Parts: sequence; C-alpha cells; structure tokens
Amino acid sequence: MFISSAYAQAATGGDTQSTILGMLPLVLMFVVLYFVMIRPQMKRQKEHKAMVEALAKGDEVVTAGGFLGKVSKIGEIYVGVELADGMEVQMQRTAVVQVLPKGTLKNV
Repeated sequence: MFISSAYAQAATGGDTQSTILGMLPLVLMFVVLYFVMIRPQMKRQKEHKAMVEALAKGDEVVTAGGFLGKVSKIGEIYVGVELADGMEVQMQRTAVVQVLPKGTLKNV
C-alpha cells in the first residue's frame, strides 16, 4: 500500500558516452599542462645541456652562485673557472648557467 513498485530500467549506450565526456576535462587538463609546463622545461634542459657540452677554454661564464669568470680548465665533470688573476675554483660543469659574449669581463 505505501511501497511503490520499482521497475528496472533498460541499459542504454549513453553510459559509455557520459564516461568519455566526464573524462574529457581531465584529459584536456593534462594536455594543457604538457604544453604549458613540461615541454618548455624539457626544451630548456636540452639547451642547457648543449651549452655545457660546448664549453671551451677561454669562455666567459656566469655560475649558479652568481660568479663571473673565465674557463681555464675543462674536464669531463668539472671545469676550472678563473674568478680573478691567480684565483681559480673547480666546479661542476652543470653549475655554469650562462656563457657571456667575449670581452664582457673587461667591462665589469
């Protein structure tokens, strides 16, 4: 008397379509994340690796610590950087952030 009858509804093909539409914003978010964050970072890493591999003796560089110096020795992993006359430090090649144009240190 108070309980109504429940009838089973036939399954339709709309469930798979709603699942795909529900996942679309998530997939779209990952695509945007890839093009906005991941891809530019990979490009910067590739450019930095090429710059570090192309280091040559006599290049004027900026280090990760902010020091300006001239490359005096080059090894596989480490590079010798002359910060002042007679003052040379050893650091990892990856600590070189930027290669400056020739003659920059004379202006400083």
